[in-house]
Amino acid sequence: MGTAISLDLADDLSPGRLDELAEQVFDWLREVDRRFSTYQPDSEVSRFDRGEVLLSQASIDLRATLERCADLWGETDGFFDAYATGRLDPSGYVKGWSAQVASDRLVEAGAPNHCVNAGGDVRVRGRSHTGEPWRVGIQDPWDPSRVSLVVHGTDLAVATSGVYERGHHVIDPRRGTPARGLRSVTVVGTDLGIADAYATAALAMGRAGVGWLGRLAGHEWAVVTDDGRTPRSGRLPLGN
Repeated sequence: MGTAISLDLADDLSPGRLDELAEQVFDWLREVDRRFSTYQPDSEVSRFDRGEVLLSQASIDLRATLERCADLWGETDGFFDAYATGRLDPSGYVKGWSAQVASDRLVEAGAPNHCVNAGGDVRVRGRSHTGEPWRVGIQDPWDPSRVSLVVHGTDLAVATSGVYERGHHVIDPRRGTPARGLRSVTVVGTDLGIADAYATAALAMGRAGVGWLGRLAGHEWAVVTDDGRTPRSGRLPLGN
């Protein structure tokens, strides 16, 4: 889906087992790309969008994704909109969801200490190779060589949506124009698909997204505005 994936497995397992687990993760993410990529005309999402696949014929994962996107549309007052660009594009949920599923499968397979990074959307569990909690750096949206802050913990889903790499690609669905006002939004929770969608929705809201995030239960957040302000929630798990 046009992004890079990295995986860090920190459990004391044999090299062969670690290779096997890594290959399972990347097989899953390649499968998600084949089915959900809007860049591939033969993906299930693209064929569904053209009407070549009926809802009754869609895979269980696509039907579940469409249902979750509809729920998120309601939860965000319409600002998370999988059709905001005029065609079906659930990437703002799918990228985080696919990494969350990969993380869940690693736990089930006996590898509870890991970091899955899907293009800056990060799911960490357990502890790093040093035995310390994971540290997740959030890119400075003004300088790609720096981080603006670091969050740390042993069970975090950290999703960031911003305009510093792909430009103003998130659409304000009410105006039909690229969203303005926020340069980056980071949401921290325990489910990466939901955190990813919330970060996308807040970015689409523009400056009003700061107030919306402030009312969001069960999540912490940090924002960088177009004019350089850096509001954040009071319980964001910041590290050094």
